Amino acid sequence: MHKIDYATIIGLFGSFTLITAAVLIGGSMSSFFNLPAVLIVLGGTYLVTTISFSMSEVIRAQKLIGLTLFGRSVQPNYAAYAMLELAEKCRGKGVLHLQQHMQALEEDSFQRKSLQLVVDGLPADEVNRILQNDLNGMVARHNSSSGVLRKAAEVAPAMGLIGTLVGLVQMLSNLNDPTTIGPAMAVALLTTFYGAVLANMFFSPLATKLERNSSNEVLLNRVFMLGAASIGRQENPRRLEMLLNTLLPPSNRVQYFS
Repeated sequence: MHKIDYATIIGLFGSFTLITAAVLIGGSMSSFFNLPAVLIVLGGTYLVTTISFSMSEVIRAQKLIGLTLFGRSVQPNYAAYAMLELAEKCRGKGVLHLQQHMQALEEDSFQRKSLQLVVDGLPADEVNRILQNDLNGMVARHNSSSGVLRKAAEVAPAMGLIGTLVGLVQMLSNLNDPTTIGPAMAVALLTTFYGAVLANMFFSPLATKLERNSSNEVLLNRVFMLGAASIGRQENPRRLEMLLNTLLPPSNRVQYFS
């Protein structure tokens, strides 16, 4: 399950609101909108970014942009407590006791898959291998998506510079017509403005948040993976507690048996 990440929402909308307020205080919003500049920066950034990636990777990154507004509702230390509780119950009642617990889990969750593999009777080493492959695939997909956003953050200022050059060429080629100087200068300046805003206030921060969320999800799934393997081996839950604490940061370590 996910919950709304208010830090991302406040940061995005707050930063854009501040710029909008500054524009309105100093003049009119209409002076900061220019269709050619929008086409060059927005359209150019999207199309140039697709050159470096496949369409499926770009589309996946677009979908994950929405997920950056959400964080995991389960923290790794709470997941560790849950796995320790299951390990303690299963040691006395057997691994089939897990079936009662799985009904409450999300259909596509990593935790449910890890416990299902144990219930199916797979050896602990095989469980580890399958889950590690899944984890590696997830990390690769997340790295690809964050790479798309990082590339877009690089391309946006470059498209702004290209738009500036286009505007300057248009201005210099029509110096004999004063009516063309203003629109050409607008393209020249606004493309740089759009590129800087997109790169530094949208693409780059979202890429960082996606990488952070991915790191948190990897840690959470490692907790599930370690717990499932330990349950499959019917190990002492106290040993599982020690192993889990080697994964968790010092401030989030568990003391289930203390």
